[in-house]
Amino acid sequence: MAYIFCIANQKGGVGKTTTTINLAAALAAIGQRVLMIDLDPQGNATMGSGVDKRQLAHSVYEVLLGEIGLAQARTPSVWGEAAARPGMPTYHVLGANRDLAGAEVELVNLEQRENRLKHAIAEVAADYDIVLIDCPPSLSLLTLNGLCAAHGVIVPMQCEYFALEGLTDLVNTIKQVHANLNKDLKIIGLLRVMFDPRITLQQQVSDQLKSHFGDKVFNTLIPRNVRLAEAPSYGLPGVVFDPAAKGSQAFIEFAKELVNRFQSA
Repeated sequence: MAYIFCIANQKGGVGKTTTTINLAAALAAIGQRVLMIDLDPQGNATMGSGVDKRQLAHSVYEVLLGEIGLAQARTPSVWGEAAARPGMPTYHVLGANRDLAGAEVELVNLEQRENRLKHAIAEVAADYDIVLIDCPPSLSLLTLNGLCAAHGVIVPMQCEYFALEGLTDLVNTIKQVHANLNKDLKIIGLLRVMFDPRITLQQQVSDQLKSHFGDKVFNTLIPRNVRLAEAPSYGLPGVVFDPAAKGSQAFIEFAKELVNRFQSA
C-alpha cells in the first residue's frame, strides 16, 4: 500500500514546493518508489523535477476531469547531463500547468468532485511506496482533493510569528476534512524549514512548536541554504543539484525520519 502525504500550508512562501521535490528525491535516494503530484497551477514542482510544464503531453488537469488515467499521464523526473551522475534518484511526476487553474470551475458540477484525485491514485497505488502531493497555498477545491486523497499532512513552516497564525487555520481545516470527508486524515508532522539558529526569534518559535505539538514536530531541521535556493533555476531538486550541500543532507535525514515514523506507526 502506498502512503499518501499532502505537503500543505495555507500560508504562501513557506517552502512547500521546495520541500515536496527535495523530499521526493531524498525518498527515491533511499530506495522508496515515489510519485510526486503537482496540484498547483503554477507548476513549480513540475519544473523543479526537470519536467517542462509547457510541453506536458498530459497533466493532472486531465486526470481530475477523468479524461485520462494517472498511469498514462505520469512521467519520470528528468535530470540533464550536468546532474546525470550514476545513482541519481528519480521519481514519477504527475505534472501541472496553467490549464489546472480552470479545473476549479469545471470540477464544481462533477460527481465526487472532492474525491477525483483519490480515485485516480487508487489505480496506481500498488506501483509506489509513497505519494507526495504539492498543494496550492489556499483552501481550494484542488487542495481539498489532495486532503481527501491523503493519509496525512506534512506541514512545512518557518519559525516566525505569522507562520504560527497560519498554522492555526490549517489545523482547523484538517479537523474539518477529517470530520466530514476523510477519516484517515491526520497531521503527520511539522517540518521546520529555512531555519537559522542564529536568529533568536526562530529558536523561540521552534521551542514553542515543540512545547505545543510535542512529537508531531519532526526532529530534522532544514537549514536556510543557498544551494537549495539555486537548484530550481536548473530544474533540479537540491538533493540532485548538490547532494553534499547541508540542505540536501538535511532532506536525506528527513526522508529517513519520515519512513521510520510511518513504518513504526
